[in-house]
Amino acid sequence: MKHFVMLLTLATLSLPIMGGAQSPLNGTWKLNLDNINFSPKPDVYVLDKGMYSCKTCTPPYTIKADGTDQAVTGHAYFDSAAIKVVNDHQILETDKKDGKVVATATITVSDDGKTLTSDCSDASNTNGGAPVTGKGSATRVAPGPKGSHAVSGSWKMAKINTISDNGVVFTYQVSGNQLTMTAPTGQSYTATLDGTEAPMKGDPGVTTVSVKMVGKNTLVETDKRNGKVVGVSRMTVAAGGKSATVVATDKLSNRTTTLVFEKQ
Repeated sequence: MKHFVMLLTLATLSLPIMGGAQSPLNGTWKLNLDNINFSPKPDVYVLDKGMYSCKTCTPPYTIKADGTDQAVTGHAYFDSAAIKVVNDHQILETDKKDGKVVATATITVSDDGKTLTSDCSDASNTNGGAPVTGKGSATRVAPGPKGSHAVSGSWKMAKINTISDNGVVFTYQVSGNQLTMTAPTGQSYTATLDGTEAPMKGDPGVTTVSVKMVGKNTLVETDKRNGKVVGVSRMTVAAGGKSATVVATDKLSNRTTTLVFEKQ
């Protein structure tokens, strides 16, 4: 479930931008939900004999599925998770950090077992503001263990139907050799366009950011957490400057997602 919850705030990861005093990218950009190419790597969950495992979470974890808070370690955005079994086709996940609810997801598997839908609310990276909310679906690519809950198995993201604007809208400003990024969820940075690391503000999962041009229309951004690379994104601006394609790689889960942003 966490993969979908975090996809809702994927765009809040710092993304690169083209430099230049009169950069056409200055302004507000918005993610096009109808033009996302998801990673083919599936998410794998197992809910069986009272235990829930998120095998492709980074890092993976296994907890009791009794609806109570269970400690998890190694995650920047939450430190406990609770899995409540609603019925044989639905579960509710609640994530907390420091005792406060930061994300919820209602996960429902279709009667034929082929489709998983998620209805999520994620405030783990909104700095006290309104949560990012959204709905999406995944397609089964492999079954779970015999006799396990319907949510068990391997699932590939198929579509994100909705995401609230605070999760997909950003403002950028290039001034001289510096880029400033701000987001409604509270993330911001100002970095020079020469690859020098700069601090990321407002994101517990990203400590520093560096940006560097590759050719005229492409820039690569590298995100680190406590010195370790956690994400790399490559942004290429289309002719006319009205859209841009971003290839974003999550280095922790080894997933690459391609997204299209449109200038507002």
